[in-house]
Amino acid sequence: MEVKTFGVIGAGQMGNGIAQVAAASGLAVIMHDIKQEFVDRGLATIAKNLQRSVDKGKLATAEKDAILGRIKPTTELRDMAAADFVVEAASENEAIKFKIFENLEEICAPHVILASNTSSIPIGRIASHTKRPAKVIGMHFMNPVPVMQLVEVICGLATSADTLATTLELTKRMGKTPAQSNDFPGFIANRILLPMINEAIFCLYHGVGTKEDIDTVMKLGMNHPMGPLALADLIGLDTCLAIMNTLYQGLGDSKYRPCPLLRQYVEAGWLGRKSGRGFYIYE
Repeated sequence: MEVKTFGVIGAGQMGNGIAQVAAASGLAVIMHDIKQEFVDRGLATIAKNLQRSVDKGKLATAEKDAILGRIKPTTELRDMAAADFVVEAASENEAIKFKIFENLEEICAPHVILASNTSSIPIGRIASHTKRPAKVIGMHFMNPVPVMQLVEVICGLATSADTLATTLELTKRMGKTPAQSNDFPGFIANRILLPMINEAIFCLYHGVGTKEDIDTVMKLGMNHPMGPLALADLIGLDTCLAIMNTLYQGLGDSKYRPCPLLRQYVEAGWLGRKSGRGFYIYE
């Protein structure tokens, strides 16, 4: 199936990044969020990212304008009726995602593929909230989307071979490298990454080291580009907690129990970069 118009549900950190790379690949993009201020903020972030590339001489001003011109911002979910392929990039909350897929089922034509950028929720569980499980797939982009090369592609039990082929082709068209995962909680990326981050939080919780020393050990000792606590702040501590809860509940193993300190920070509203405070303080 040829994809010409690409829908993105969510204009936040992940959503606007997905919209940017889709538009840069030549696709017409419909970017939706529930409030105009969210859509405007997402569009402004895309414009800022593209202008940075212009300033570095990596992108012509005319191409920047063309990319922005291919993005239609909207607060009306019904506009997704014009899309051939839709990616949901809403909060990592099952109830929110299930409702979005139920609504898209009614709005989108039967041939339209519905993908989720979920970090951890099983695709089969999401697909069960539609009448087209063969057309539902996971398309998990990495953060920050314009920079990171990987897209994790996850098939549910009912996902068709045609849906998978279209998604893999679309991923490559966007200049990304797909890696396929089976449909388990956390998939591959977060099944490995989040327990590591959670263990770093336990090290802080138990006083094994300061946040700076924990991050320094992983950066200089393990050659990670960013320490796990700084990375947690970038991902969003609420998202980290949601993923750990999905792993813990879905796999039933105590090794996936979220650190109490992570839960405390989220309950206090210390969500990382997006709130101005997490393990570190941000201006």
